[in-house]
Amino acid sequence: METNGTDEVEKLKSKLMSAWHNVKYSWVLKSKTAFSRNSPVFLLGKCYHFKAVDVESPTESCTAEALDDDVVTGNVDGFRKDFTSRVWLTYREEFPDLPGSTLTSDCGWGCTLRAGQMILAQALLLHILGRDWTWSEALTLEPLDTETWTSSAARRLMATVEASIQGERAQVTQQPLCAAQGGAEEADSYLQEAYHRTIVSWFGDRPSAQLGIHSLVKLGMTSGKHAGDWYGPAVVAHILRKAVDEAVDAMLKGISVYVAQDCTVYSADVTDSHSGRTAASDSRAVIILIPVRLGGEKINPQYLSFVKSILSLEYCIGIIGGKPKQAYYFVGFQDDSLIYMDPHYCQSFVDVSTSDFPLQSFHCPSPKKMPFSKMDPSCTIGFYSKNVEHYKRISTELSKILQPSSKEKYPAFTFLKGHVKDYELSIAVEKQEWPFIRDTRTAGTTSGDFVLL
Repeated sequence: METNGTDEVEKLKSKLMSAWHNVKYSWVLKSKTAFSRNSPVFLLGKCYHFKAVDVESPTESCTAEALDDDVVTGNVDGFRKDFTSRVWLTYREEFPDLPGSTLTSDCGWGCTLRAGQMILAQALLLHILGRDWTWSEALTLEPLDTETWTSSAARRLMATVEASIQGERAQVTQQPLCAAQGGAEEADSYLQEAYHRTIVSWFGDRPSAQLGIHSLVKLGMTSGKHAGDWYGPAVVAHILRKAVDEAVDAMLKGISVYVAQDCTVYSADVTDSHSGRTAASDSRAVIILIPVRLGGEKINPQYLSFVKSILSLEYCIGIIGGKPKQAYYFVGFQDDSLIYMDPHYCQSFVDVSTSDFPLQSFHCPSPKKMPFSKMDPSCTIGFYSKNVEHYKRISTELSKILQPSSKEKYPAFTFLKGHVKDYELSIAVEKQEWPFIRDTRTAGTTSGDFVLL
């Protein structure tokens, strides 16, 4: 009885924490984001322009919600559709207990795991559907409304408290599922949507989901991590590698994850990853994850041009990063601000085992921006390599980008020929919190508290 009582207390704490974080983060998530009409916007290798019709107009910026106004032209809808089509994975609640715990929510601690899931989801979209794919319903999603959603979160907090006092279980109101439009679509579009749903289902919040949070937490336990712990971007990279290696789905057998060691990519090891466990060479695609530290205690501003350069590449799948103790998934930039997807909103559990599960909560219509100067220096950069020839191109192009400038003498990471074993380096790095060399140089200065745009 005492154990059951403790479990109920923990579950109540989880509910209260989820509701509190909804109140705490929802106004940030749904607040308007300003985009300049005079500067290009880059999103995972694609470039978009927001132009004003009247070039003499004094207005030089617009919000994400106003991008479809008549005064804005260019490929604005293209950007909105592209961004919204990326898979958005956030805090969830009311899912089955996580391994080794009674937690039924990852609210407050699982943001880096969610950012890791998003970078992996983008790699799988590239692998299966291609970079030009967009979700047919992307432009139908309404911008997130601050007042409505925050008020809803506050009401849920009070409902949870009242239910606990009365000894009753708070009921979660299910949102109606919109009927899928499929009858008039062509066979190719239907197949693409089926792949889309399959990819999302791999990240479901249930123990059987191959890339879901239950699987990631279980794999993290082998490295000393547990549900409720803070996960760094480097640790998450190794967990993602294990998750893909252990996946049993036939489509996931055609891809693997390579994690760089000590800021070094060993080309022969990547080539071996392309061949996989089969006799045929070059039979698998490879997701290359590179944990790095872009500065000392704070971000080094000299890395800004480097980060912008890699986010301009179509084979870049983004960056697991964020602010200190607050992870984001960086997908692009405009000027000196990074565009990101925010996992800090706790949504209700969705049963992805059903064939018609709602997709709306897995896509975000509201992009967010953050000054580069506020970025935490610890991050993991991701690339997608289709085959060995593609990897040769990637390594060549990135080596040029990594050439040190007159101001910055040290590249963020390097490429070396051969295998890691050829250099007699230890490969037992998975249990380390930061498997890379720390940068002890003086960091660039930043000012003030973080600005939420």
